Amino acid sequence: MSSTVLLTIAMLSLLGLLAAVILYFVAQKFKVVEDPRIDLVNEALPGANCGGCGYTGCRAFAEALVKSTSFEGLNCPVGGADTMGKVALILDRQPVAVEPKVAVVRCNGTPDNAVRTSYYDGAMSCRIAHSLYGGTTGCQYGCLGCGDCVLACKFDAMYMDPVTELPVILDDKCVACGACVKACPRNIIELRKRNKKDRKIYVSCVNKDKGGPARKACKVACIGCGKCVKVCPYDAITMENNLAFIDSYKCKLCRKCVPECPTGAILEIGFPVKEQKPAEAAEATTD
Repeated sequence: MSSTVLLTIAMLSLLGLLAAVILYFVAQKFKVVEDPRIDLVNEALPGANCGGCGYTGCRAFAEALVKSTSFEGLNCPVGGADTMGKVALILDRQPVAVEPKVAVVRCNGTPDNAVRTSYYDGAMSCRIAHSLYGGTTGCQYGCLGCGDCVLACKFDAMYMDPVTELPVILDDKCVACGACVKACPRNIIELRKRNKKDRKIYVSCVNKDKGGPARKACKVACIGCGKCVKVCPYDAITMENNLAFIDSYKCKLCRKCVPECPTGAILEIGFPVKEQKPAEAAEATTD
């Protein structure tokens, strides 16, 4: 009886040893050796995991940086040049200069500008509202006002203005991660070049309808007249689908297009007030 027990124990021990040897060789064959620089790069990143870099998180972005041969097309919008400089030192590479960006809301359909034709009484989600109907005004392109973009922002860089019923972006907090851009089903939020003193000139409208219907839906809609295109000396403005667009990288902030817009669809933000010429001041006083 004892010999049978001993034989059983011996066989089980032998099988266990054989399994351990097999598992060892399998593990050696399929083991993945991770580059230790990934941990170093990951520690240098801000840890926001916002997805602004195009990857699911900072760890995935760190792996992409280490595996890549250059920084072309790779950038951390949250950390900016400082973070990418640290990563460049770790990987012994040359950093690529990337111009900073900022988000802008390309809609000015406030209650004063766009008359409400209906009221939404459903789930407070822009995506749900967008899938159900055209909106509370005559403009089927404008902001729905449910605040999906604000909820998507991880940096408290946005809030909904209760008066205008539009999202407001805080330039000093915006890191251009693009989360608000992805959250908006109407594509009214855009990442544009960040200029000195946060100065901006852009068409605050995405309405692609022709002039008459667009103006009827919103007083400050772009009517596609093309006056801004003609007056721009830098070819920074294009017209497509009855809608003007200002390229923030070509625009030199000369502001010549702003007074040409008959509806006020072009906004200039962050500029000092222009001094009136004597003739203009006298005319204004007469009027």
